[in-house]
Amino acid sequence: MSVPDLSIIIVNYKTPQLILDCLASVYHHTSGITFEILIVDNQSEDNSRTLIEAVYPAIRWFDMGYNAGFARANNLGIRQARSRNILLLNSDTLLLDNLLARCVRLLDEQPDVAAVSARQLNRDRQVRPNLYTTFGQMRRAFYILPAGNAVQDQLKKLIPDTHYDDPNQVDWLSGAFLMTRVSTIAKAGELDESFFMYGEDVEWGYRLGRQGRMILLQDASFVHLEYGSSTDNQEHVVTHINRFKPQIQVSQLLWVRKQYGVGAYLILMLHYLLMVPIVFVWKMAVNLRDRRPFGADLDNQRAFARQVGIFCSFFWSTLFNRPGFYKVSR
Repeated sequence: MSVPDLSIIIVNYKTPQLILDCLASVYHHTSGITFEILIVDNQSEDNSRTLIEAVYPAIRWFDMGYNAGFARANNLGIRQARSRNILLLNSDTLLLDNLLARCVRLLDEQPDVAAVSARQLNRDRQVRPNLYTTFGQMRRAFYILPAGNAVQDQLKKLIPDTHYDDPNQVDWLSGAFLMTRVSTIAKAGELDESFFMYGEDVEWGYRLGRQGRMILLQDASFVHLEYGSSTDNQEHVVTHINRFKPQIQVSQLLWVRKQYGVGAYLILMLHYLLMVPIVFVWKMAVNLRDRRPFGADLDNQRAFARQVGIFCSFFWSTLFNRPGFYKVSR
């Protein structure tokens, strides 16, 4: 049996129709390379396998046996892959052209490249704005500070961005579409299985980036519908102080601890703890100014305090970087 050029790994959690649409785009647009499809199921407990295999019987299906999250499920796929290149591909993505063959050729022709991806488009085929490409951008977004250029400029001095001569080079690539070589993974290691969801691709990007350049093709794109297996993401009300879902930020705090050490993690946690009384006092002062009851409309502040409480429940494990499963219970 010849070795395929590419193993495409898709993690499934109750998204059979999204996967059918994704695979239809893969088969329609991909030519010039050989590939295999591996689907790793996170205990969907539905008819996903029956529906997908009825249309694509050649896929290779693996059951995790529990909801293992993104890192562990992808690692199983990586270990079972038979090709020389690996693509992590979200179930809620659509290809628009022969992007896979282009990325395989790039990895073949440029040995100094560790991993490659493309720009993300939203449902309306518009470039998704405000996607972070540097570690500095990501870290600065974690701080809840007053809006304004002066504050952000100061923060940028403290947490600067990396700059590259190549406009396609970035610090990390989204796990929604990330192609790399099996040989590169052998050197960098697999995804860190302490992460349940979110942040694992950022941490992996740091280790992959130590093996070569991380390339985000500015003239290539794919559609990322986003939130395919999660309805609560769509229902989440975003405010200035409650901009994070707890699972996202627990994972991101773990990433900060792993990549930047104890000091960076403690500073960020201290920031959140200090912000709890600040947001309450600020809102109460606004109520007094507007001649409203002292304790009126504090739901947003209480929600923030609950989030910080969740962050604190992982404090000791994160501080000591203990291996585990950093999953927020709903």
